Amino acid sequence: MSDISIVIPTFNRLWALPQAVESCRSTGIRTEIVVVDDGSTDGTWDWLQAQRDIVAIRTDNWGKDWAVETALAAATGEYVRFLDSDDWLSEDANADQLALAREKAADIVVAGYEDYDEESGERRVNAWDDCDDFIAQQLGEGWASHYSAFLFRRDLIRGIPHRQDFALRDDRLFILEVAMRHPRLAVYRKPAFVHRRHAGDRLQHTSGFKRDLRYWMHISIYRKVLGLLEQRGELTSRRKQAAIQTLWPNVRSFARAYPREAAEVVDWIYSLDPGFVPPVRPALALAYRLLGFATTERLLRFRSLPQ
Repeated sequence: MSDISIVIPTFNRLWALPQAVESCRSTGIRTEIVVVDDGSTDGTWDWLQAQRDIVAIRTDNWGKDWAVETALAAATGEYVRFLDSDDWLSEDANADQLALAREKAADIVVAGYEDYDEESGERRVNAWDDCDDFIAQQLGEGWASHYSAFLFRRDLIRGIPHRQDFALRDDRLFILEVAMRHPRLAVYRKPAFVHRRHAGDRLQHTSGFKRDLRYWMHISIYRKVLGLLEQRGELTSRRKQAAIQTLWPNVRSFARAYPREAAEVVDWIYSLDPGFVPPVRPALALAYRLLGFATTERLLRFRSLPQ
C-alpha cells in the first residue's frame, strides 16, 4: 500500500507528460503514479514502458472518465489525487499535504493553485479562499479552487465515480458529491499544483454544440445536486443563493441557442428564490418581466439591448 496514488489520464500528451510525471516523484513518502494511456498514437505508451516507477495502463480511447475509473481501480494509496497530463504538481505538495492530512486526520487537504500562461509565460497564484460551508463554496459561494489541488482520502471517495453522463463537467459533479459526504478538511496554504493554460484542445475550450452541451450539463448537475440536498433537508438558503450565483451566467449563455429550455431553468431559479432579481440592467429586467425570458433572449439576437 502506498501513501499517495496520483491518477493521470492522458491522450496524445507526450509533449507534456514527462513534466507531469516528474513532479509526482516525491521523496520521503511512498508515492504511486498511475498513468492511463487512453489510446494515444504519439508514442506515449512506449515512453511509459521505459519508466520503472509508473503503474502504466492502456485503454482504448473511451475518454477521460473511464481512464480515471480504471486508474482508481488499480490505486493502492491511502490518499489519492488527480492530475491532468499537461499540468504539474508544486514542489513538496505531496509530502506537505500528506503530513497535514495525518496531523489533522483530514479527509481532504484543500489548497489553491498556480496558473501558468504558456503563451506569455506569466504565472498567477490563486490562493485558497476560506469558507465555513464547503458545500456552498463548491456550489458557487466565493472561489472553489480546482480539485487537482486537493488530496483525498481514498476511503472517502470510494463509490463516487467520474460520471460519463456528465463528461464535460465530470470534475464539478465529483467534487459536489464529495462535499455532500461532509468531509473533514485541512488547508494547505501554498499552491499545490500548476495549471497550464494554452490554446490546445482542453475540455474548457469548447464551441458550438459542445459548448452549449457543457452549459446544459452544468445546469443539470446543479438540478441533481440541489434535489439531493433538498431530500436530505440540507438545502439551506445560503446554498440556494450560491447555486443561483453560478446558474445564472450559465443559463444566460445557454439561452443564446436554446431560449425556451433556458426559460424553464429560469422558472426553476424563481422556485428556489421567489425574490430573485436578475443581475442585469433595468431595461433588460423590464423586458424579462413584460415579454418573458425566452422572447427577450430571442430578441437579443437581433437587437442591441443593454445587458
